[in-house]
Amino acid sequence: MPAMDDAWNQSFAVLRQLSAEDFRSGAEISRQLRVSRASVHNLVERARGLGVMIHAVPGRGYRLAEPCSWLDAEALRAGLLPGYRLTLEQVCDSTNSRLLALAARGEAHKSVLAAEWQTGGRGRRGRAWLAAPGAGLTFSLLWRFNRPLTALSGLSLAVGVALAEALEATGARGIGLKWPNDVLAGGAKLAGILIETQGDMLSNATAVIGVGLNVRAAPSLPEAATVALAELIDADIDRNRLLTRVLVSLDRVLEAFDRHGFAPLREAWQARHVWQGKPVRVMGGAGPVEGVALGVDAAGVLRIETIDGVQVIHAGEVSL
Repeated sequence: MPAMDDAWNQSFAVLRQLSAEDFRSGAEISRQLRVSRASVHNLVERARGLGVMIHAVPGRGYRLAEPCSWLDAEALRAGLLPGYRLTLEQVCDSTNSRLLALAARGEAHKSVLAAEWQTGGRGRRGRAWLAAPGAGLTFSLLWRFNRPLTALSGLSLAVGVALAEALEATGARGIGLKWPNDVLAGGAKLAGILIETQGDMLSNATAVIGVGLNVRAAPSLPEAATVALAELIDADIDRNRLLTRVLVSLDRVLEAFDRHGFAPLREAWQARHVWQGKPVRVMGGAGPVEGVALGVDAAGVLRIETIDGVQVIHAGEVSL
């Protein structure tokens, strides 16, 4: 695995030599990185295989098909709030898995692990999360709560509110929230949330909050019904500023959640609920539940108006 990591890291080193404005020759890159020109070619092909679009012209070299702001540890740390600790990986298996392991060994509250690319990115219910390098934000935040696991109801909804507010601050409009953990725009998925917890029913809980956000479209890694932030705003996106903005929003919302729970955030979530008042089907538990979505209660529990009356849903998959 270390040898494989080295190869990926070398690919990212090549990518960071490229821009969308000018071609750069393979000879120049090989001199800069002290690798052979054949290695440069192979590393470019490896990056292409991950969904990075690179133009190659004989005699001129390589150029990115579109601008990309690579994550920069120094720039990110400069924008972090006091008390935060950042680790930036070019490649890792899963930021959530890595941070969960660190949390079990005592990693500090408000630690952040971000990665340009995940080899085993995970979504909810074991689904894979795909994002081409430079096309998204994939990171995890470790939060140590002053409340037990039993008092974390509605946490994924609170995180959704924080993401929505941060994205709206960039100029994005039409941001919606889908119970329990998706951020949508125009009915398509813009971001996903994966929360994994540690602790018992009585002691203070620890949560690792994973976020995957589509920043730019990646045609070579298509997913059904997805949208990217770049399609919603008419401005260049600096992913470093975007990540720090999201973390500032998460800090404010999670501090409030830790003190008061989900109830004070319910109205903000309801205002963005994409399926409010619409007929839905919920899969999970004893079987499907069909009815009209009434929104959530003060604990973040979904309420469905069915022919047998209002039913409450604690977990499941909702579809129109």
